[in-house]
Amino acid sequence: MEALIPVINKLQDVFNTVGADIIQLPQIAVVGTQSSGKSSVLESLVGRDILPRGTGIVTRRPLILQLVHIDSDDRRKTTEENGPKKNGRLYKGIDGEEWGKFLHTKNKIYTDFEEIRHEIEAETERITGNNKGICDEPIHLKIFSPHVVNLTLVDLPGITKVPVGDQPKDIEIQIRELILKFISNPNSIILAVTAANTDMATSEALKVAREVDPDGRRTLAVVTKLDLMDAGTDAMDVLMGRVIPVKLGIVGVVNRSQLDINQKKSVADSIHDEYAFLQKKYPSLANRNGTKYLARTLNRLLMHHIRDCLPELKTRINVLAAQYQSLLNSYGDPVEDKSATLLQLITKFAAEYCNTIEGTAKYIETAELCGGARICYIFHETFGRTLESVDPLGGLTTIDVLTAIRNATGPRPALFVPEVSFELLVKRQIKRLEEPSLRCVELVHEEMQRIIQHCSNYSTQELLRFPKLHDAIVEVVTSLLRRRLPVTNDMVHNLVAIELAYINTKHPDFADAIGLMNNNLEDQRRNRLRDLPPSVPRDKSFKPPSGQSLPPVEPPAQEGEDTKASASGSQSAPAGEQVDGGMGNWRGMIRKGEESSSSDRVVPQPPPPASSQRGHAVNLLDVPVPVSRKLSAREQRDCEVIERLIKSYFLIVRKNIQDSVPKAVMHFLVNHVKDLLQSELVGQLYKTALLNDLLTESEDMAQRRNEAADMLKALQKASQVIAEIRETHMW
Repeated sequence: MEALIPVINKLQDVFNTVGADIIQLPQIAVVGTQSSGKSSVLESLVGRDILPRGTGIVTRRPLILQLVHIDSDDRRKTTEENGPKKNGRLYKGIDGEEWGKFLHTKNKIYTDFEEIRHEIEAETERITGNNKGICDEPIHLKIFSPHVVNLTLVDLPGITKVPVGDQPKDIEIQIRELILKFISNPNSIILAVTAANTDMATSEALKVAREVDPDGRRTLAVVTKLDLMDAGTDAMDVLMGRVIPVKLGIVGVVNRSQLDINQKKSVADSIHDEYAFLQKKYPSLANRNGTKYLARTLNRLLMHHIRDCLPELKTRINVLAAQYQSLLNSYGDPVEDKSATLLQLITKFAAEYCNTIEGTAKYIETAELCGGARICYIFHETFGRTLESVDPLGGLTTIDVLTAIRNATGPRPALFVPEVSFELLVKRQIKRLEEPSLRCVELVHEEMQRIIQHCSNYSTQELLRFPKLHDAIVEVVTSLLRRRLPVTNDMVHNLVAIELAYINTKHPDFADAIGLMNNNLEDQRRNRLRDLPPSVPRDKSFKPPSGQSLPPVEPPAQEGEDTKASASGSQSAPAGEQVDGGMGNWRGMIRKGEESSSSDRVVPQPPPPASSQRGHAVNLLDVPVPVSRKLSAREQRDCEVIERLIKSYFLIVRKNIQDSVPKAVMHFLVNHVKDLLQSELVGQLYKTALLNDLLTESEDMAQRRNEAADMLKALQKASQVIAEIRETHMW
């Protein structure tokens, strides 16, 4: 299990090369208030003076410190791989083989730890300046030494409350956000540092740690400055966990004072003095406190923590590798043969466009209807329901029908319903089908336009690499659709005009409707005659005033029967009313039947006004034409006949339009665009002069491709590093 920390260090190195934060690796984050002794604790763990010292805020950038232990057995091997060399031979540094490496200086080796401290100060000021500001970009330092244990530590800026000097006013918020960024990582151990000469209940480090780790499962408390407590007090209760319990434990340490640092007191001497102090002041707790115990404890906690995190880490790396592989594939390879690439992209787009209409596309939308499915919905749901909602007699009142009938008769009274009135009114109703038909064409055109964007987003992401080619393809397809739109509209307009051009009263469906209506009216007439009293004559012929006998009329004119019944055989009825129903015209037949079935609704005409009977002249031309009045029985029957005929013929035409408009749209718009799309694209875009311009990648595409490739390599290498650890050896 000792090999786990080096594995994490390798992973850290791998991802540091690409500057990625997508993998949350296990590490130890050191948190504490300003001047609480965080840097001193880290230097004690390293055994060297490597961190900048001073008053106020000194740590202004996170320092990721990797400690790599080198055993005497494998020292030469490790040193040959990572250590400094001079003239092809191993170069011995201070106190054996100890050296440091910074990520930002690449392969430069630092054997002088004083130089390491100066480099940390210089790198900090390079990013944050010298105005006491902070930055969240970390400094990566790796220390190789036989005197350290394997650890990965993060030194964070100290928590402060009041800005000093020229620090920004929100320095407290900036530091807090920076600390939370690192300790929020669920794979990190929080090392909360608190000075012993302050109350543990006021520890800012423990307060911040509890915000992200309320259960305390990954928090370890370190109590510094045990030798600076007031006389007569000790930290026994704190170290025993009686004041504030911490699950991972509480460790007390004694750091070097500023005087010791100024006098160049070594870390080794400081650790020796620390051990003597603990044996004298806390003899019962000496074995569970001190810098050496803290180092072993951190090493053990980190190893166990890595062991728990490693399975999830492996899964995360594999998932990310697959995602970045897919992302890199979507970016495509750099273009070598531009001519072949252009033709391939055009062909693929045209194929995907047609497949989306046919419903065979690779990427099928699940959130909404798209392509051919939406066109089908427009035809049979939107357009069909719109036509069905059109009332055959909508916008047509009884007065309109009566007016049309009377206008069609001219100056002479009509013997039967004029045919011109039916044609005039039915054309008016058929004309209402044109607007929804043209709207259907518009909806299909809009959907054909939306398919372009659908193909660009889901099917041919290579087009995103070449924005100019994408815009050119969109322009060509849009232009093609725009040219086909007026042609399709003209065809749909002609379909309605065709129906208006010839009112086919011999249409089989219309003839059947008339026959059915005639049969119903004939049955009503016969039932009416059957109910008459026996005294009423049923002779189907009578003589006009001239004495000549007229031929029998089938069916008999209702006006003649009413006249005979009311005048008891009088033969003075107008001949026009007798002849009215005797014509062979189908309209006369229907009107006769209507009259016979509605004879009970005949309203007798009122007598002329008394003034006229008395001889007073009345100028009828001065009487306005009535706009709304009660219809006579004959007028009402005529209007009903016309309305029935209009409704019957309108339903026939609507059925034809509902069937023919989708066919016209498919032929003139959809299928035509499908057939000509590829040839249109090739003809307008596949030109040598346009190759370089169309296949110019977007500015950031190459950069994103390189970043994705680097990240994929890092993930693949990380996967190999983890695969080297057999799970049977991990536990």
